[in-house]
Amino acid sequence: MPELPDISAYMFALESRIVGQPLQRVRIASPFVLRTAQPALAEVEGRIVRELRRIGKRIAIAVDNDLWLVLHLMIAGRLHWRQPQAKLSGRQSVAAFDFPAGSLVLTEAGSKRRASLHVFKGEEALHSVDPGGIDVFASDLAGFRAALTAENRTLKRALTDPRVLSGIGNAYSDEILHAAQLSPIALTNKLDSAQWKRLFVATRQTLQLWIDRLQAEAQNGFPEKVTAFRPEMAVHGRYGQPCPRCGEKVLRIRYADNETNYCAHCQTGGKVLKDRSLSRLLGSDWPRTLDELEALKRK
Repeated sequence: MPELPDISAYMFALESRIVGQPLQRVRIASPFVLRTAQPALAEVEGRIVRELRRIGKRIAIAVDNDLWLVLHLMIAGRLHWRQPQAKLSGRQSVAAFDFPAGSLVLTEAGSKRRASLHVFKGEEALHSVDPGGIDVFASDLAGFRAALTAENRTLKRALTDPRVLSGIGNAYSDEILHAAQLSPIALTNKLDSAQWKRLFVATRQTLQLWIDRLQAEAQNGFPEKVTAFRPEMAVHGRYGQPCPRCGEKVLRIRYADNETNYCAHCQTGGKVLKDRSLSRLLGSDWPRTLDELEALKRK
């Protein structure tokens, strides 16, 4: 799912392309994408785009008459900039937003249709889709700590809860925790002051690093290859590869359709965290350290 740095790159690329331009027409290829009936979609057509705004992992497009189009890409949704009046061909094409200079096309891979488009009238209605998480760049350390300790949860769950922090998901939470050298399963009420400061700094620095990097890429063209797996990442999506800090192999915890990647040497004091499916199989034989893990692999 595109997260804060990815959404920022999209908005950076869209700013020069659509702000101040008339939204000539909206074409819907999939009936599942439009989630509101009123205001009618036709009401936004012909109106000038006035503003772009990020709401968590959503992109909000403001047009005249206080109307807002809100796109949520979910896991498989992606945006593309195409020639004017681009055809919506193929099963992945979901919707198109036509402007004089080009068409913003929404695609969604796979058979599950989760990406959504809402049309709202006014700020109050717009706020209905805001999960409420804080903007880490608008917060200080005290506010950050207060948000994450409202409930006692693991750091991984707290960082990725949209009601706690705005725009962070599976990929960048892995990178943040690696940068902070903290375990993904550490509980929020167990961190000391030094660890909180480290986490706060790592969160801001990691997100800013990727915002800057992806916006720099977007200067050369519209971001067409938005992905959660990038070779420059430290641990996310790098299971079995060397940690860039210490050289130990990156490990993972798998659950449902997600996985958490981490470095045991840098983040857990050498402790191998239990993978739910494998720990059921191995039971008491589950390796507790990197040495035990390597010994198990040699058997």
